[in-house]
Amino acid sequence: MGERIKKLKKIRIHREGTNELTISMVLLILIAAALWYVFDTTIPCWLFSIVFGSAWLMALNFYRCPIRYFNGDTDKLVVAPADGKVVVIEEVEETEYFHDQRLMISIFMSPLNVHANWFPVDGKVKFVHHQNGNYHKAWLPKASEENEHADIMIETPDGREVLVRQIAGAMARRIVTYAKEGEECYIDEHLGFIKLGSRVDVYLPLDTKPIVSMGQPTTGDQTVIAKLK
Repeated sequence: MGERIKKLKKIRIHREGTNELTISMVLLILIAAALWYVFDTTIPCWLFSIVFGSAWLMALNFYRCPIRYFNGDTDKLVVAPADGKVVVIEEVEETEYFHDQRLMISIFMSPLNVHANWFPVDGKVKFVHHQNGNYHKAWLPKASEENEHADIMIETPDGREVLVRQIAGAMARRIVTYAKEGEECYIDEHLGFIKLGSRVDVYLPLDTKPIVSMGQPTTGDQTVIAKLK
């Protein structure tokens, strides 16, 4: 596919949270200032600042977006598309696109994890499809098929097809997908973003060798989760 492209993404706070964080910070400052001047004591101001300031810092932590690059050759490798932990490694019957057995590796993201998603393989995006659905807890098996999700099919340079599924959870109600049909994609590039707790499934050819184990923590764009034959 030619020389691997690395797009320099100098993003410390993810763009999905920039407006929300800015607006909420301004409101917090205005309300704290009003409490400071309205009351004879500073206690209401300090209580408000501690409680809602802590909530704002949690949101800031949620929207952080570390700059990462995978070191080494990416040929045949499948890297974790998200931070979190491995909750599924099993052979499943994929009935929507492949209509055959696939190896599925699922990564669950808690609200404390980075929620940016990366492409797990180099290749070309064949299609992107969004499906409305329910909001079951993301770690449940039925979440993969019944929850709202976005499917991204990627064809690797040697013609293997890899399906990535972004899944909304009980709290996550917004899936953002940057992948576009027909574009080339590379490890190190952002695939999308999911707000709050959620999950990403990767469907791989059955002869793929998994590298991770159940319950293992993953770092998006860094942890190798499988190797294609």
